[in-house]
Amino acid sequence: MTEKLDRIDAGWNLDNSYSRLPSIFYTKIHPTPVSSPKLIILNAPLALSLGLNDGEMRSKDSLAIFAGNVIPDGGLPIAQAYAGHQFGQLNKLGDGRVHLLGEQLTPHGGRVDIQLKGSGKTPYSRYLDGRAGLGPMLREYIISEAMFALGIPTTRSLAVVSTGETFIRETEQSGAILTRVAASHIRFATFQYASEFGTVDELRSLADYTILRHFPEAMGAENRYLAMLQEVMKRQAHLIAQWQLVGFVHGVMNTDNIAVSGETIDYGPCAFLDVYDQGTVFSSRDTEGRYAFGKQPAIAAWNLTKFAESLLPLLHDNEKQGALLIADEIAHFSEQYQANWLAGMRGKLGLFNEESQDESLIKGLLDLMQENRADYTNTFRALTLDQPEDTSMYDKVDFRQWYERWQSRLNSEQGTKVDSQQLMRKHNPAIIPRNHRVEEALTSAVNQADYSVMERLLAVLSTPFAYTPEQVDYVNPDDPTACSYRTFCGT
Repeated sequence: MTEKLDRIDAGWNLDNSYSRLPSIFYTKIHPTPVSSPKLIILNAPLALSLGLNDGEMRSKDSLAIFAGNVIPDGGLPIAQAYAGHQFGQLNKLGDGRVHLLGEQLTPHGGRVDIQLKGSGKTPYSRYLDGRAGLGPMLREYIISEAMFALGIPTTRSLAVVSTGETFIRETEQSGAILTRVAASHIRFATFQYASEFGTVDELRSLADYTILRHFPEAMGAENRYLAMLQEVMKRQAHLIAQWQLVGFVHGVMNTDNIAVSGETIDYGPCAFLDVYDQGTVFSSRDTEGRYAFGKQPAIAAWNLTKFAESLLPLLHDNEKQGALLIADEIAHFSEQYQANWLAGMRGKLGLFNEESQDESLIKGLLDLMQENRADYTNTFRALTLDQPEDTSMYDKVDFRQWYERWQSRLNSEQGTKVDSQQLMRKHNPAIIPRNHRVEEALTSAVNQADYSVMERLLAVLSTPFAYTPEQVDYVNPDDPTACSYRTFCGT
């Protein structure tokens, strides 16, 4: 049995409101203790924002918390239940290697989940051991913090500890536990679980809880469940547009990996584009390209439809009328997404005003990038720095023509060229977590216990729009002759 801890003033201020929902939504269960935990990395700025004592976070007692060996005062560990569509098929799921310790009440009135990932078996583990590898947990730390720095809504990583134990997947791996912070871990699949296996009253209790926690303004609406659906759609339209604008490929957009809060969650087989290609797939499991980069907006709409269908008993007393209501709402998602994406693309090209030909201008550039296998981030970086000669397309007649068209469009702006360049710097990161750089950091950490490579990478990724000399070494993609990059689920 995991111990209880109340001996230190570490700043924990935990509540357990999710545990006051009907018991169908979770199982109370403690993490499985580990033998020899060691702190690998701590996110001190995040700890401070949560009201945690940075000095105490590095203590032996706090290490025991991050390892799942001890529960902080006020904690009530649970594993959450859900049932989502995985690659289009509905499955009964749940937290198979995750324990939610509770909700930290922050100094500024916030409420965030504190979750351990890789902390042992739960009733939802099925045949697995509930453990996670050091490499994948550090990978989530790197990518989630990079996303945060890019200004994209995301779960965050507070700490990673090694467990001192190994386990077997394809090979023997060193165990690790990630402490994850999220607005909540309520997923589309949580609602699907309630709809498939619960009563209408249990579904309603989950919806009301979610509204109070994430969408309190919806409580005053004539139909608060419809208002919640509309707000979830709005946040997804914003989130997916931001993914597309920086070339982020989530890799496994199953409904159990989509949070109603609008945060990016579950960094498994994710990666960033080097070469711009709408068909890019990184996940080794996605052999059909279901979650390819260019399909992410459409998959978001599909997922929203499944989420909306789970709300059907709450949206309208008449099932047919409710279905029509859902269809009408989902039809607006593409418009919302497109508006977000176009606004972001205008920013990437330094355009303040809206003109009817903008979409054609943007599409023209993206088509050229796809045709010429141009690097996504570095093309916009070169344009931002007014160095078109640095693009791989500079010697192409079609690109020269497009560039002249873009310059003519910029000249129609009321602002100056400097104003446009400043706007572009705010929208075009100088660097992203290049896949080979991430792998370099993980290899050094896992194989040599050298964390300096990761620490340097995290430092430059923390200010992606800075355009500093220190970032130049991290700008270029891997050797184009290298093998296609592949990532793996189960991380």
